[in-house]
Amino acid sequence: MAEFTRQRGKRQEDGGLGSVLDLLLANARLVLGVSGAAVLAIATLAVKRLIDRATSPRDEDDPKAEQKTVEESWQDLALIKATPKTPKKQRREDLSEPLLSPAQPPAPGEAREPRVCSAPPETPRVEASPPRCLMLQEKLLSHYRSRLAVPEAQASLAPQLARSICTQLQNFLRSKFPELPFGSLFLSGPLLDGLGALAADHIHLMLPVVLDATLWSLIPGEDTVVRNPQYWLIKRTDLEYFPRGRSPWDRFIVGRYLSSNALSETLHKMLVASINWPAIGSLLGSVIHPVVASQELKLEVKHDQVELSITLFPVVEMEDKVLLAAPPEGLVENLWLESFYRAEVSKVKELDAGDSGARQHCLCILNGICKSHPALHKLSGSPLTHVVLHLSATSSDWAEESLADRFQQVLEELVGYLEKGVLPSYFNHKINLFGELLEEEIDEMGFTLYRAISEPDLLLKEK
Repeated sequence: MAEFTRQRGKRQEDGGLGSVLDLLLANARLVLGVSGAAVLAIATLAVKRLIDRATSPRDEDDPKAEQKTVEESWQDLALIKATPKTPKKQRREDLSEPLLSPAQPPAPGEAREPRVCSAPPETPRVEASPPRCLMLQEKLLSHYRSRLAVPEAQASLAPQLARSICTQLQNFLRSKFPELPFGSLFLSGPLLDGLGALAADHIHLMLPVVLDATLWSLIPGEDTVVRNPQYWLIKRTDLEYFPRGRSPWDRFIVGRYLSSNALSETLHKMLVASINWPAIGSLLGSVIHPVVASQELKLEVKHDQVELSITLFPVVEMEDKVLLAAPPEGLVENLWLESFYRAEVSKVKELDAGDSGARQHCLCILNGICKSHPALHKLSGSPLTHVVLHLSATSSDWAEESLADRFQQVLEELVGYLEKGVLPSYFNHKINLFGELLEEEIDEMGFTLYRAISEPDLLLKEK
């Protein structure tokens, strides 16, 4: 009974509110005129939608309910933003009578003459401003030159420092672990590959782990408890015929699998406790500190002209897969993350070379914007690259003159993927690149980008 009374009271309140809104709209035309009534109607509709969703009971068991609410919220935002603005001053041609000065009343025969113009009007106000896409194009290029271009001195010094540290680390590994067949260290990252370095402040150091293919095999992550196709297990095979100890990497086995965690922990202890970084830093004119608290294998380098962060990634290449020792957060161990970075860079450069496109330029701008934006920083890197690759399959005009159009189109595509909560990998459609994002993060990203579609300046402002 109490529940029935509560529901009934709720319906009465909703009905009373609806009556007030209907009465207001019915009299709006008399008070505000046609344009004012249109403004009020659209705004009232948006507000009424919000009230209906707030007062309607939610189906907690429906997994699509939350996504539907997010999409409707973005649509309501567009509805409100599309409301025409009432002009502050009425233009002369909109009046039924011409505007006249009180000091000079018109002659009786001159009342209708102001509507006829004997001479052509001056340059129309609309043509005085450049097209919107041209304005956006200029702003994007200006934003790139002023904020995203890495100074030449830093762009050359940072890789030079990283290569010197790479050489020192390679020599130490060979003396410390001569039994482990590490490959030759090499550098990677946006600064070297040109896909979105905001500053010369971060470089990846890749450490190849060379495995005997006859003793190891790959297990897809979708066949494991994580059910994630982007993660893999590296399994030790034929232990009956090739017992433990046959492979130098058997010391890092956990449950018959090569443990990315065990290998990273060994390398972390080496970086923190075994290497004389003060001596190496003095030799290179820098101060080098390993980051003790980080789960990543990270070095911080300070030089007079640049501050650099170097992250070390053990990497396994097997069966055309590139796997990084970067397991997901949580209790799951031993997993290896499949990296598409090399394929991404190669594909983007191949497409640009084929049609003289500006994909790299567009990605550099997008990555710089997302990295510096508090709500969008998790979109930088692979997600943006995969959106551009998907878009390249349907949009062939990537000339620099179309940069503004393609930029706008990438934003629209991103909003579409965020609405679904799914961004399929360009190289493996089973992989959802949004899979590890929280719903709150997706909502905030979608709301920010939805606004930016109509107002790109929101992304170009200083943060």
